[in-house]
Amino acid sequence: MSKHAVLDINEKPTGGQLITLSFQHMFAMFGSTILVPQLVGLSPAIALLTSGIATIIFLLITQFKVPAYLGSSFAFITPILIATGGLDGNGANVNPGNAMIGAMAVGVVYGIVSLVIWKSGYKWLMRLLPPIVVAPVIIVIGLGLSGTAVNMAMNVNGEYNFLHFTAALVTLFSAIIFNVYFKNILSTMPILMGLIIGYIYSAIVGIVDFSAVKEAKWFALPDFLIPGVDYEFNVTSKILLAMVPIVIVTISEHIGHQLVLGKVVNRNYIKDPGLHRSLLGDGLGTFVSAIIGGPPKTTYGENIGVLAITRVFSVYVILGAAVLAIIFSFAGKAMALVQTIPTAVLGGISILLFGIIASSGLRMLVENNIDFGNNRNMVIASVILVVGIGGAALRFSESFSIEGMALAAIVGVILNLVLPGRNKEVKDLN
Repeated sequence: MSKHAVLDINEKPTGGQLITLSFQHMFAMFGSTILVPQLVGLSPAIALLTSGIATIIFLLITQFKVPAYLGSSFAFITPILIATGGLDGNGANVNPGNAMIGAMAVGVVYGIVSLVIWKSGYKWLMRLLPPIVVAPVIIVIGLGLSGTAVNMAMNVNGEYNFLHFTAALVTLFSAIIFNVYFKNILSTMPILMGLIIGYIYSAIVGIVDFSAVKEAKWFALPDFLIPGVDYEFNVTSKILLAMVPIVIVTISEHIGHQLVLGKVVNRNYIKDPGLHRSLLGDGLGTFVSAIIGGPPKTTYGENIGVLAITRVFSVYVILGAAVLAIIFSFAGKAMALVQTIPTAVLGGISILLFGIIASSGLRMLVENNIDFGNNRNMVIASVILVVGIGGAALRFSESFSIEGMALAAIVGVILNLVLPGRNKEVKDLN
């Protein structure tokens, strides 16, 4: 029992509290969860629906002991675009089925890793994925997307547009203000607040087309993608090599979130319910999400922030947020409104988000006291950064290649294993 909890893990809120607090958690994750599918040409409605479903799965697998919400993972933006062939002229994904196949494979890998951890412990994983490997790959993820963010913010059909860029800047600075200057619950929702203010500004200056909202129905089914029905289930090396290596980063991110969440709620989640259970919950949530057309999932820092501020740790509130997300995904008018968000607004918020991803990699290096006077560390980080950001590719044939951040992650792991001087001590996670 946490002494400082307003509502502890298994305490039930009143009806009014449940609705209010659950809405709070849903809106905390909303901006990021709908942004990922917007950037890769998938459906925001299905991303919202699957975030709720994946969260419920996670709560069940972790025995309702871990108050974590699962949303769309930013780590898979570039891999999805590589695996699917990118976007067409209308911003839709060329081959979204490939993303689903890749996400299913990611979920399977999570399951395998969780099984190995269950049988042999987690220390082998920490030796395989030390900060000197994971942190530079995280930096690659953020900086590798920087060109995309700036292009979205400044250009329309490949040409500079001042009016659209002002919308991007309004969005960016609004998000910064909420993140830095607000200390209440709004500080945990800078993405959502930036999107709202940027959208309002865009509507005022006339760059929002509301026709889709007028035509939309109040109730509408999300755009499901069912294997064998909406796309041919064909597993290829290109899909696997584009997406599966990114688990090097997302598993490390998962462990970090579990450690931070454990400190917030005064629990040791690495031991109870165990890292194997939380990883399995994350992986199964991603797998089920992919089966019906949703992007890969991850635990969300935004919702951990809400827990830290409100001191409301109840899993019933997280469950309520998941149910609300599922209900909201069927609101046709609301989802159509999301689809009208200008590219400039998405670009403005992406500048901040992708920068934060890269900065979190730098922070990991600092917090773990990585010594760059050590040539081994310098070599590993340098190679990962240049291979990843430079877009290096190892092409064996037209259908078999490893490229970009996936190649960088694999090279980083190999260098860490083969270069002399590897630290064999692994700190206990508590």
